[in-house]
Amino acid sequence: MTIKFGLIGGGVMGEALLSCLIARGIYQGAEVIVSEPQAARRSFLQQQYGVAVTSDNCLVFAEVQEAVILAVKPQVFSAIAQELADILPIEHSPLIISILAGVLLKQLEAAFPQMPVIRAMPNTPATVGAGMTAICLGAYTHPSHQQKAQQIFSAVGEVVEVAETLMDAVTSLSGSGPAYVALMIEALSDGGVAAGLPREVAKKLALHTVLGTAKLIEETKLHPAELKDRVTSPGGTTIAGVSELEKAGFRSALIQAVKAAAHRSQEFGKG
Repeated sequence: MTIKFGLIGGGVMGEALLSCLIARGIYQGAEVIVSEPQAARRSFLQQQYGVAVTSDNCLVFAEVQEAVILAVKPQVFSAIAQELADILPIEHSPLIISILAGVLLKQLEAAFPQMPVIRAMPNTPATVGAGMTAICLGAYTHPSHQQKAQQIFSAVGEVVEVAETLMDAVTSLSGSGPAYVALMIEALSDGGVAAGLPREVAKKLALHTVLGTAKLIEETKLHPAELKDRVTSPGGTTIAGVSELEKAGFRSALIQAVKAAAHRSQEFGKG
């Protein structure tokens, strides 16, 4: 069977993509090859998903026909690029998709000359199929490459296309955002405990309040401010709580957090 899809790096995010792609029938296990340096991890991925495995990154590029995802730590990108330099360019030129934070399209296109390259930024909810991925297209991509990237990342959630100049902002919002939401859930839970609720009850209430609110806004298309207004009755409990959040600078703190993370992402991109 033809090897259509390759994965360089079999870590958490790589496996999340792999598992969803196979579960949704986008690729069969026999159509996939994964390069992973750890023998135990290779064995696990092979047994769990029925994929071919190797420790040789060059073999992935030699075999794959459609798309290869780079899912390694950004720090090892230069070493991998040097390793592949001896075999590139290759005749069939699969689509190269990088999920390496801070590695720019110009760096990717220098490593993969005249090959179609797409840079992507998924976030950690992708590991449960509820991710948000932003993609930006390289100079040698065609509509078919964009469609392939959309198909791959739609397997783990929603996809948007942005200009590369906005990828630092994407990183700071959807990439780092799960940490901000986790902090909010923790704080809501602590607030419930402070008000007298048992810890497990407070945690469950906090978690499902966030889940339900996000789903409500998504499905009704309500502006968040409109939903807030609907919940806050005159002189009621909610407006009392919102007033305290305003005093504490809650919204401003989140805005500044996103801006600070974007600035840090820009620093990474400068090397």
